Amino acid sequence: MKTKKIAFFDAKPYDRRSFDLANQAFGYEITYFETKLHAATVELAHGFDAVCAFVNDTLDKPVCDYLAENGIGIIALRCAGYNNVDFEAAFGRVHAVRVPAYSPHAVAEHATALVLTLNRKIHKAYNRVREGNFAIQGLVGFDMYGKTAGVVGTGAIGRSLISILQGFGMKVLAYDPFPNEEYARERGITYVDLPELYRQSDIISLHCPLTPETKYMINATSIQTLKDGVMLINTGRGGLIDTKALIHGLKSGKIGAAGLDVYEEESDYFFEDRSEEMIADDVLARLLTFPNVLITSHQAFLTEDALKNIADTTLNNLKDYFEQNKLSNEICYQCHSSCQKDKSAGEPCFHAPADQSAKALG
Repeated sequence: MKTKKIAFFDAKPYDRRSFDLANQAFGYEITYFETKLHAATVELAHGFDAVCAFVNDTLDKPVCDYLAENGIGIIALRCAGYNNVDFEAAFGRVHAVRVPAYSPHAVAEHATALVLTLNRKIHKAYNRVREGNFAIQGLVGFDMYGKTAGVVGTGAIGRSLISILQGFGMKVLAYDPFPNEEYARERGITYVDLPELYRQSDIISLHCPLTPETKYMINATSIQTLKDGVMLINTGRGGLIDTKALIHGLKSGKIGAAGLDVYEEESDYFFEDRSEEMIADDVLARLLTFPNVLITSHQAFLTEDALKNIADTTLNNLKDYFEQNKLSNEICYQCHSSCQKDKSAGEPCFHAPADQSAKALG
């Protein structure tokens, strides 16, 4: 059988380690490219059987066109989010699979770390003590016990965070367009609409996908409805927050603190070492000046457990495609509307031309 060749974009050392280890059970030929995948780099995929992409790769129409025209029938996203894929351009031509749940605990625990660090000023205390300053003025936090947390999105990550916050003795309000009332009864939480969650929450954490409905859900108007001094946490997608409106809210004091693991224009900075350069993004540079803002570089997923799960799931997704097995982790632009395929049975969203030759290639 011909060895399948995978073009792996935006590769980092930790990707190589986890995928090389997992690939021992699959035997694919993986070529790692440090560059991101976009229209100017997609030709690197020529001659490969599949591409593996990450959150800041650009899978737009030109990229999808090139893949389809060169017989590459699958995009394997090694992440849960997929807002960087033009599914309409890919539909009927290139399949896209993802990793829907690599480690919800990793992301939820990172969100909690942001909350605790901002609340108790751990980042400021750490820097003070290293400089020999042991004063505690300005490091006052608050008891989380008895406070109200608003969790937006009650998928696996949101539910994991809810368990953690309840462990602190917090009251939890939740919003989800598809509320799970049975879960709410079991956990003792309350589903409310977004305006109510905004009004009552001392801490708000975002755990929803970026869609046309959720883009800029935190904006100039919604910020005015937030509880004074609210702490805002985002480990979802940068585009959930209008960053300029966030800056205004921080300057006015309406928002007491913000913990961001994602940023709407992160692709030029996150995952890269820019320490020898000036930050040309004025909005990001402004955010970094606030003492009550903590930014991490999209690292919430970054645990050994998550990396192993990502590699295993991604390579299994590819195996299913190459062997024409069910594609339970496939997504298309019709999946949330008119797609009639039975995902539980693994029925593909469509049959692309590359599907017909998949066995022949083997």
